[in-house]
Amino acid sequence: MMILTLLLYYLIYRFFYGITNKFWLSSIITYTAVTIAIVADAIKIYYRSEPILPTEVTMVSAYGDILEMIPQIILWIAIIGIIILTGVIIFCEVKFPQEKLSWKPRLLGILLAIVVFGSSTRINHGNSIVNAWLSSYGNEPTFWNQEYGAQYNGAIQQFLNNIDTNIMENNSNYSRKRVNKLVEKYKKQAEKINKGRTNNLSTQTIVFNLSESLANPNRLKEVELSQNPLSYIDSVKRNTTSGLMISSGLGGGTANMEYMTLTGLPVSNFSPTIATPYTQVVPNSNQTLTINNYFKKSTAIHPYRGSFYSREVVYKKFGFQKFMYLGGKYKLKHKMKIGTNPYLSDETAYRNTLDVINSYKNGQFINLVTMQNHLPYSDYYDNSGDYQVSGNMDDDEKNNISNYSAGISYTDKAVQKFIEQIDEIDKSITVVFYGDHLPGIYSNIDGNSLEARETDYFIYSNKYARQHGAKNLKHVKYVSPIDFIALTAEQTNSKVSPYYALLTEIQKELPTIKVYAYNNGKNPVFVNKKGKTIKYKQLTKKQKRLYNDLKLVQYDLTAGNQYLYKTKFFNVNK
Repeated sequence: MMILTLLLYYLIYRFFYGITNKFWLSSIITYTAVTIAIVADAIKIYYRSEPILPTEVTMVSAYGDILEMIPQIILWIAIIGIIILTGVIIFCEVKFPQEKLSWKPRLLGILLAIVVFGSSTRINHGNSIVNAWLSSYGNEPTFWNQEYGAQYNGAIQQFLNNIDTNIMENNSNYSRKRVNKLVEKYKKQAEKINKGRTNNLSTQTIVFNLSESLANPNRLKEVELSQNPLSYIDSVKRNTTSGLMISSGLGGGTANMEYMTLTGLPVSNFSPTIATPYTQVVPNSNQTLTINNYFKKSTAIHPYRGSFYSREVVYKKFGFQKFMYLGGKYKLKHKMKIGTNPYLSDETAYRNTLDVINSYKNGQFINLVTMQNHLPYSDYYDNSGDYQVSGNMDDDEKNNISNYSAGISYTDKAVQKFIEQIDEIDKSITVVFYGDHLPGIYSNIDGNSLEARETDYFIYSNKYARQHGAKNLKHVKYVSPIDFIALTAEQTNSKVSPYYALLTEIQKELPTIKVYAYNNGKNPVFVNKKGKTIKYKQLTKKQKRLYNDLKLVQYDLTAGNQYLYKTKFFNVNK
């Protein structure tokens, strides 16, 4: 694989040599491109334990935003390096000119590079020549552990491995007849559930609030803080539906959390080549049903730019009437920051959300994605000294954790103020609050452990909602992001569609789905109420049927013929 990596780099050089016919220019461009790729991989692996993936390279519109997140010292080094390299190229081309190639070797180099790199679109096709050759050569894609895949195969080959994607493995049980039987099954289940419910989701104001990188450091056995940065949130969790959400990532994967909460479909059911459904699945789907489709009015709010994960395109496809972000058509009225933090504060996010809530008297859905606690975690706040860190770690890591804790303490205060404000509003409002993942600042935890994937969540219904049928459910210790729809419907005492009846049964009867990649996606694992890992073969027959029903639904909606949209699977009988 090392020899293969060197050959791939050589082909990049030959491609540029063929285009420019300048030895020094093509050589230095190749070295520069490789260096940039190495640095980018190193930064991403440090924070998220995975290398750069093709879907991220294609997010061209987000490059400016990404550069703003990179430490300035690295950017300055890059700028100075480019200036020096430009000078070196000019000097070498003038002082040490090399003989020009004829058109034949130039064309051969270009074509060979195109053929070899173009063949990556067939790498994951089991019956293809390129798959057979690379397998015999030692290539092991290892999609469920991208960092290991990059270490074993080489970063460039692992990158190529991720180009050829397949949404889901073929489902042998899939047919229109099988889908119709499933519709009838959960139509009856929905009727049974709805007999005891009096409300409709569409008449409620529902806020799904993804809180960037929020997870209490106090929960980690490797970390001890001098005080609790989430004291108010913990008090709310003691008195309403709450517990721990299992994230699909460590230090990243925000869009995957969004996708699951809005659709009810787990990313772990997709092929392991699907890293980000927002950029790999949604754009290719004729239709995508999300919870906001049940409301006449829906708004997405993100107090940053709208280019990450193609949110502008995705939210439009999801049917949101408005997407409020910096520089967007629908303006953010409030734009406050805390200390020297470059991101808008969570208090600002809630102020803009309150404006939307108060602008419409009927039921509506709001998807709020905050930004305040996004990395990096510098000395932004005056109160970071209030959160002293103890544990087996170096001073830099302790400093990061202190600054991060100071940031989420401001979130804690903003949440308290927001809840007090919605309690004064005379309409039914329910907030689903959850952290999307832990920040990538901890060096002593196993990235695949349950501890590394536990974030805080709660579901809170305001006073008016509780006076009109909403209730606080018992503590639900472990949930998957796909469970929020069912829990919200239950807490608001709202009737469900056959699809949401399925999600309700999943939430009640099935151990929590571990939503991150595992063993090539073929052997799913779950978490029981005691936090123990459960394998598929340990499930009861009923639990296996539920899980397979969900897989069939997901296959139809994302990789199949979307038969379900021609049925009443998504209709609520009022």
